[in-house]
Amino acid sequence: MATTNDIKNGTVLRLDGQLWTVLEFQHVKPGKGGAFVRTKIKNVTSGKLVDKTFNAGLKIETASVDKSDMQYLYKDGDDYIFMDNSTYDQITVPAAVVGDAANFLLENGTATVATNEGTVLYIELPASITTVITYTEPGLQGDRSSAGTKSATIETGYEIQVPLFLEVGTKVKVDTRDGSYLGRVND
Repeated sequence: MATTNDIKNGTVLRLDGQLWTVLEFQHVKPGKGGAFVRTKIKNVTSGKLVDKTFNAGLKIETASVDKSDMQYLYKDGDDYIFMDNSTYDQITVPAAVVGDAANFLLENGTATVATNEGTVLYIELPASITTVITYTEPGLQGDRSSAGTKSATIETGYEIQVPLFLEVGTKVKVDTRDGSYLGRVND
């Protein structure tokens, strides 16, 4: 058990049997009345955002979340198989937990897997990945109907917008948070 004074960004709280991550917090001491802590919390499983206020000094239950870097091996039906880099143990993560991260999971790539009491909570990818364009239409100079960009498919099958001059086989850097093109990678 902890108190509201121990709340920090990234703390995982157990409220009403569910796990919530603290995104923002602010200790408030008004001129009149008792102090309180204003927080913005996110449900770990559903992703729902909630603003919640706690009275100062209130006892709250925190949950321990273990984060470990794991290597993505392959997809098996609807499940994703990861291997712990230190113990070589393999774990199976359901597609519902992986979510949109599947668009940027490259075989043998690393991801941070967060677990609580043996249950996988979520997957965190690096901020960007380097991948290869597997398909794109040829870009025509003078075609400005799409503001100088065209669709391209990357190794994972996800489609991104890239500049007209890029061709199939080009290595590119992609932001894993929103799928935006960050630049070309030269070897």
